[in-house]
Amino acid sequence: MAYQRKNRRTNQCHYGCSVEAALDVIGDKWKGVILFHLLDGTKRFNELRRLIPSVTQRMLTLQLRELENDQIITRTVYPQVPPKVEYSLTEFGQSLRPILFALREWGAKIMEREKNFHSS
Repeated sequence: MAYQRKNRRTNQCHYGCSVEAALDVIGDKWKGVILFHLLDGTKRFNELRRLIPSVTQRMLTLQLRELENDQIITRTVYPQVPPKVEYSLTEFGQSLRPILFALREWGAKIMEREKNFHSS
């Protein structure tokens, strides 16, 4: 039986391949960037906002919730005023390290190609 999970886009999804399953979890626009920043260690919400200035607060919150629901990150709330909330990668999330570094290298090649294309 194919791996099945509740998909964010449709009610039920039977994945056709493992790439489809992986991209369903980390494929949204900001998730890779969030995860890459969390590779350096635990970050507070406002730290992530500063590191990713073009993401809206609402979208960052949504993406963090989805990553938490998928057990890629953990959210720790400290009982103080004002509330302190920290995000970090789970052990499962840490397994994305080589993938995120490979994406960074591939993205650098794309940026270099674009630079060379537009300068010629």
